[in-house]
Amino acid sequence: MSRFWSDIVHRLTPYVPGEQPTLKHPIKLNTNENPYPPSPRVVDAIRRELGDDGASLRKYPDPTARALREAVAAHHGLRVEQVFAGNGSDEVLAHAFQALLKRDKPIRFPEITYSFYPVYARLYGVEFEAIPLDADFAVDIDAYRAPNGGVLLPNPNAPTGRALPLAAIEALLRANVDVPVIVDEAYVDFGAESAVSMIDAYPNLLVVQTTSKARSLAGLRVGFAFGDAALIEALTRVKDSFNSYPLDRLAQVAALASYEDRAWFEESCGKVVASRERLTARLQALRFEVVPSAANFLFATHPAHDAAALAAALRKREVFVRHFRLPRIEQHLRISIGTDAECNALVMALREIVGA
Repeated sequence: MSRFWSDIVHRLTPYVPGEQPTLKHPIKLNTNENPYPPSPRVVDAIRRELGDDGASLRKYPDPTARALREAVAAHHGLRVEQVFAGNGSDEVLAHAFQALLKRDKPIRFPEITYSFYPVYARLYGVEFEAIPLDADFAVDIDAYRAPNGGVLLPNPNAPTGRALPLAAIEALLRANVDVPVIVDEAYVDFGAESAVSMIDAYPNLLVVQTTSKARSLAGLRVGFAFGDAALIEALTRVKDSFNSYPLDRLAQVAALASYEDRAWFEESCGKVVASRERLTARLQALRFEVVPSAANFLFATHPAHDAAALAAALRKREVFVRHFRLPRIEQHLRISIGTDAECNALVMALREIVGA
């Protein structure tokens, strides 16, 4: 049936998501999901929206997600016209490629980074240059000073977990005032500094965030972009030419409720960060080398054990981590932070495997 495909489909190499095990009780540390449930207010908000008979579902949702955008704008000290809401940050990034990054010069993003970036670039015909990380897997800001069509930078980076300080992001903005600079902050709430505070000073800055990680709403697909009103309008024009109702009614009320419960959010993030630090120390005790992380995952390698073999051995024990067969990182594992019980199970399995 491939003879009916358009030419671009033949040329695509799609993004491959992390495995979703079908086992009953896997130790699932491979997709960077939050190990804790969302705020109870989220569940209550969904129940209220559904009512007794679910009649609200017969009506379309608000295409502008106005109430949600107002709440998120207030949370960040922004105006509502500086907030865009989309069907997960992946969709928000896809709109940004179409609305902001299709230019005469290649855009730049790290060579080791979220693997959806080159997929989007090829899908939308955006030329790009992948810039190598330094020897410690850190982003070298100086490498982004050459003329380009835009910069896309995750902070913290994935799959490494390393974060740049806000001063480095500002240096990047000052060096690229004539092109869009997109900072993808999917993991920012686990220890990095957000660039949202610089939006009014830099009209070329777009910050992308998600509710999937720190707010435990990966199953609802809600993401945001924050920036100058002109940038947000560009995203909206693309959205309304593609899907004017991207966020369903339940997703809108649930995401709003998650922003209303700041205490739950802070407690959940705090538990993940504490578990991350404990797991780092325990992996290091097993002779793993662990990249400093400001995310809800660790990037680790063992000097005496092949990473692919480790991942396979863990899988046999129903413990799932992520392994990438890519240059420079094929000997690393990306390990999501689970509950303390899940982290304990991981460490016990690794002790058996590495013979410690």
